[in-house]
Amino acid sequence: MNPENPQVTDTELAPCVVVLDYGAGNVHSAVRALEAAGARVKLSADPEDVMDADGLVVPGVGAFAAVMAGLRSVQAPRLIDRRLSGGRPVLGICVGLQVMFDEGVEHGERSDGLAQWPGTVERLNAPVVPHMGWNTVEPPEDSVLFKGIEDERFYFVHSYGVQDWNFDQTIDRMRAPGVTWSEHGGPFVAAVENGALSATQFHPEKSSAAGIALLRNWLGTLPRTGRMAERMPVRGAEVEK
Repeated sequence: MNPENPQVTDTELAPCVVVLDYGAGNVHSAVRALEAAGARVKLSADPEDVMDADGLVVPGVGAFAAVMAGLRSVQAPRLIDRRLSGGRPVLGICVGLQVMFDEGVEHGERSDGLAQWPGTVERLNAPVVPHMGWNTVEPPEDSVLFKGIEDERFYFVHSYGVQDWNFDQTIDRMRAPGVTWSEHGGPFVAAVENGALSATQFHPEKSSAAGIALLRNWLGTLPRTGRMAERMPVRGAEVEK
């Protein structure tokens, strides 16, 4: 119950999050983690759901080009643009971070990304690839995602990443994106916070308590619009499908 209004339940107060369902492998762990962090969660690619959700999560596993093809198959590039132009929060995870950049290069083939940020996703310059396992990160001092978990480790599984950040913020009134770094053979972008758009290269849903805390921090930034409330499944139903 809400102590300020006993007639309003905690479930009704919980943010409604859509995990974009475009065939990105097993996304049920992300659903479970978001629910553990306090969200009501729905797997969907329905444009109305994608637009009305308090928060949209864009997962991604596998090849950059394949993820982009999946996103295009459900008109996700247009929907993500529309959400961001209206200041509606979006969180990308793993390849869901990578596709937010200009392009990806895999096996000599270039693929266009969503171009929300400038940059190229390339193979990590490391003696051992993939980068798999727990690693530390270096968030900016004013990070919202990493508040209270700045010194924690997070779980990575990737062979490609963004190793250079070239985003010149020249408008004084606009806050520059916050970039979190990690290192495997050299520095790479581990997370970005840029207004309504956030993304992590690591998997919060595989990062134990630290990952749940990060998701809870993100959920705390979401508006509670109520637009999706009547369309949300019972907690746990999306995992049982």
